Amino acid sequence: MLLSGKSLAWLLLPAVLATALPAVPAHAGTAVPAHAGEPVVSDVAFTGDGGVPLRGKVIAPESANGRSPGIVIVHGAGPVTWKEYRDEAEAYARRGIVTLIYDKRTTGYSTFQRDYEALAGDALAAVRILRARADVNPKMVGIWGLSEGAWVAPIAAARSADVAFLVIAGAVGTTPPRQQAWAYGERLRHAGVHGSMTGMLQERAIRFGIGSGLFAQADYDPTRSWERVRQPVLALWGTLDREAMPAESSQVIRQALDRGGNAHHTVRFLPGVRHNLNRTFDEGFDRPDSLPADYAESEAAWIKSLADGPPPSSADRPPSQDRLSRPVDGPFAWYESPRWQLAAFAIFLTASLGYPLAAIVRRLRGRRGAPPAARPARWLVITVTATALGFLGYFCVLILTGAYVIGPVVLGRPVPWLVLQLLTGAAVVAAAATATSAWRHRRELGRGGRVRLGLALASAVAFVPWAAYWGLLMP
Repeated sequence: MLLSGKSLAWLLLPAVLATALPAVPAHAGTAVPAHAGEPVVSDVAFTGDGGVPLRGKVIAPESANGRSPGIVIVHGAGPVTWKEYRDEAEAYARRGIVTLIYDKRTTGYSTFQRDYEALAGDALAAVRILRARADVNPKMVGIWGLSEGAWVAPIAAARSADVAFLVIAGAVGTTPPRQQAWAYGERLRHAGVHGSMTGMLQERAIRFGIGSGLFAQADYDPTRSWERVRQPVLALWGTLDREAMPAESSQVIRQALDRGGNAHHTVRFLPGVRHNLNRTFDEGFDRPDSLPADYAESEAAWIKSLADGPPPSSADRPPSQDRLSRPVDGPFAWYESPRWQLAAFAIFLTASLGYPLAAIVRRLRGRRGAPPAARPARWLVITVTATALGFLGYFCVLILTGAYVIGPVVLGRPVPWLVLQLLTGAAVVAAAATATSAWRHRRELGRGGRVRLGLALASAVAFVPWAAYWGLLMP
């Protein structure tokens, strides 16, 4: 019986990175110059969407005159906790903004499951907590959302007027698979990779992820939520954001806000920072945990300026974006189905392993000797098996690390990929030699020899088109 797409994904990927969405690393202990004393931290517990209990912290200015603005921080992708955004929250608190951070729900949220409406419900519950505080101006409580949180924030704002404003960072304006494919391409080009591996990772791996359920809400279109946002919006991107397509996403989101009649959105591009507005020392392709010294300064000033009325729309000139994203979720050919991919993998791997198994059975029965084509057949079995298992392992590494770990690059190819291509070429040569030798000596082959060589050649018949599809036979 063929397995479901998600079951196939589990079989092929023993672990999967938190999303096919941009990863946001944790950071702790980053020093941000204080404009005031140390923030005051208090525990908070509340009930999120669907009755899910949530816990976090409220980080408030040490002293404040009157009621301060408040902001709820909504996480990026992954099972993150309040600790991972404490530095950002303290930076806002030092600048006079009462900030609430909380643990992301684990109920209804996983690698294979996303419910942005539920996450928006959690954010609205947190907004209500801040609005009820004596030190917070209930008419000045907004939401800060990063990456995946920038998909959640507009949903919450569209649902409730309790949200006074939005501050979003690293927002993506396309579907998750389209964004991930673009990000993969950026990382490979930065590493000097070109050729068939780029197509494998940007297209085939993404389409496999869609078909096998690795992209939760793969068809999610964020523009629909942005069209319904009426509150003032401050949209921020780092000029070195290699995840969210800043030039492209900013245009898509601005157009959606304009279509919805929102005349109070501000678009800014912050120099020298990456996707999560942290510093970078490798043009945005590294992941150090370090906030800029002026983090949240301009954002806090913008929030406080809302007391004088929402500002008119404005936008910085976007950074250059050499390549636009491309859709990757078009019609699927039958052979792209995860079921057929797994079936081909199982066929050639089982047939390859069947060759030595048949030899073992033959020896146990007291029969000696090998068929005339035994030597090329052995090489065929070895190369097919090594390529299949090697590809599976390398594919898992690429997906688990978001293509941040690819290995050293030689001749425009990562060394693991180059080795896999060489093994594939050797398998094709061994298959041709096995078939030629078997045909020449067909009258000398006994029944056992035919079975063994048949298994070896069957593995090649399934392996070659599979390898061609995944780019292992391409330059």
